[in-house]
Amino acid sequence: MAVRPLPGAVGRGVQGSKSAFFTHTIPRRPPFFLPVKVLSRVFRGKFVAGLKEAFGQGKLVFPGSLQPLAQERAFYAFLRPLFRKDWVVYAKRPFGGPEHVLQYLARYTHRVAISNHRILSVADGKVTFRWKDYAHGSKQRKMTLDADEFLRRFMLHVLPRRFVRIRFSGFLANRRRKQLLPLCQQLLGDSPQPRSEKTESSQTKPAPGWLCPRCGSPMMLIEKLTAQQIRRRSVDRKHLVDSS
Repeated sequence: MAVRPLPGAVGRGVQGSKSAFFTHTIPRRPPFFLPVKVLSRVFRGKFVAGLKEAFGQGKLVFPGSLQPLAQERAFYAFLRPLFRKDWVVYAKRPFGGPEHVLQYLARYTHRVAISNHRILSVADGKVTFRWKDYAHGSKQRKMTLDADEFLRRFMLHVLPRRFVRIRFSGFLANRRRKQLLPLCQQLLGDSPQPRSEKTESSQTKPAPGWLCPRCGSPMMLIEKLTAQQIRRRSVDRKHLVDSS
C-alpha cells in the first residue's frame, strides 16, 4: 500500500445462530454461509439508501467537477443507473483458514498506515518509502513525496474522534458478553478454559532473558523484524555513514 486512502469495513460473523431466548443453537444450512447474490443486492440497497440519507442531511460534499451533483435532480439521476448493475460481492472459504484471516485483519486493526521499516529517508522536505506493487507481481518499489503530501496521506488513516476501530455486536457486545458468551459456549458443548495462577504469574514476571543487561528493568517488545528487513536496514545504515 502506497499510503493511499482505502476506505472499507470488514465484518466477522459466526455460522449458525441462537434462538430468541438462547435456549438452543440453530445451525446453518449447508453448504454455504451467505447467499452471495442476495448479499450483493442487499448491500447495494443499503449503500444507496445511506447515500440518499446523507444527501438529505447535507453531509455529502461535491468538490471540483462533482459540483453539479449537489443539485437534487442531478444527484438522483446519478443514483438511478446503479440499480441496473449487479454489484460484485464475493465470498469464499479462506485458503489459510480462519487463523490466516484474523492475522491479515490484525495488520489493519493494530497498525496505522505504514510501518517504520518502510520509510527509507526523510531529507530536504521529502519522504522516501517502500511500497508493494501488487499489479506487477508484488514487486518492491520506492516512492518519494513532499513531506506535506506524505502527512496528508498519513492523516487519512487516522480515525476521527470517537470513531471505534473494532466494534462488537450481538452476543459479543460489551454490555452482554459476560452473560451470553458462557451461555453460547455451554450450548455448543465448549467450556472456557480457566486461567491458572501459574499462567498469570508467568505473564506478569518477564523471563530472565528479557531484562535489560544494564539497568535490570524488563524490556518491552516493540517490533519483530524478518531476516530480509534486518539486511535492508543494515544496507541503509551503510549509506548513512559519514565517510568524511
